Amino acid sequence: MPFFDSDGVRIHYEDAGSGEVVVLVHGFASNARYNWGITGWIKFLSERYRVIALDCRGHGQSDKPHDPAAYTLDRMGGDVIRLLDHLGVRRALLMGYSMGARIAMWLMLRHPERFRAVVLGGVGAGGRMGEAERRRKIVEALLAPDASAIADEVARLFRQFAEANRNDLAALAACMGAERGEGASAAELASVRMPVMIVIGTRDTLVGNAEPLHKMIPGSELLKLEGRDHLNAPGDRLYKEAVGKFFAGAPA
Repeated sequence: MPFFDSDGVRIHYEDAGSGEVVVLVHGFASNARYNWGITGWIKFLSERYRVIALDCRGHGQSDKPHDPAAYTLDRMGGDVIRLLDHLGVRRALLMGYSMGARIAMWLMLRHPERFRAVVLGGVGAGGRMGEAERRRKIVEALLAPDASAIADEVARLFRQFAEANRNDLAALAACMGAERGEGASAAELASVRMPVMIVIGTRDTLVGNAEPLHKMIPGSELLKLEGRDHLNAPGDRLYKEAVGKFFAGAPA
């Protein structure tokens, strides 16, 4: 189980297969094994690529700071860049889901020279994870002493998901409470020149409409997974097939 030091934070990652590198960045309260291993992504992609799937800080087997300042996009995106540097990888393919998609979006805008093509899964307009009030409710739910008393349905779902994955709830609360800005601007997204695919379930009510994001990124592809919601979309077979074709067809 490989680890590396990312600016003082110990980061765990999975490393499977050989060939061109694909970096996978999981969603909030998940981890590399749950988001990409159990759903079959690592097995599927490692048949053709070298797959690097990290546990984001605060998640999985990586260190779990309790300070919200540790979870800015600069720091979480920086972990990915430092991991590539650690492995001697100059350029890679990239896929993120949910929180991981927002990190991937930051990476494609701040470090476009490091990525050949990007897949953004489970993300809506502007790449925002949700409004401030929703984030506040999730933080409160994660820190609540009695989970049964959580009134907000979505916040309660996050708490249950976090507990199912045996997460450090205080670390997740710090991650959700971190200041990450208001998402990418229309001008920034219009400047993207690499191939981008956006993937969302038709029943994903958590992140909103992906159409505006699709229209703002020139030449992007949009895949809608029929009947899938935010939690079960990653396991979809059509998702894998579409990403496989997308990566294979992206210009070198």
